[in-house]
Amino acid sequence: MIAIDTNVLLRYLLQDDHKQSPLATALILNNDSVLVTDVVLAETLWTLIGKRYRLSTDQLIDVLHALFAEPSIMFEDPQAVWGALKDFMNASSVKVGANRKQASFADTLIINKAKRIGDSHTIVYTFDQAALAVEGTKAP
Repeated sequence: MIAIDTNVLLRYLLQDDHKQSPLATALILNNDSVLVTDVVLAETLWTLIGKRYRLSTDQLIDVLHALFAEPSIMFEDPQAVWGALKDFMNASSVKVGANRKQASFADTLIINKAKRIGDSHTIVYTFDQAALAVEGTKAP
């Protein structure tokens, strides 16, 4: 098994660098087991929704499905990632000030990891209004 950092996963997903992208692709496709840790996954998705790439929620969901479909990719905690994806896809947007906001994938991953490490009754306390719309959260 090998593990990859965020920049390798981004080059593989984006194919945006003529030198690094082929190396990242070869590394991922030529190894049987490539570990993507929770931190790398969250950081990758955070980068993809940021100012430079501006992926939509639907595009992020597509990226996650593609990663699950890649036979060599292994997640640190696949059940938590799958639960987070499900919660992320089902998260409703809430009004926060003058805007509407939806829980981020990182929010849903935090909640699902807490439930897996604790138990199904574990509550995640947060001030984030959008995250409070996800089951298993509570305001302090």
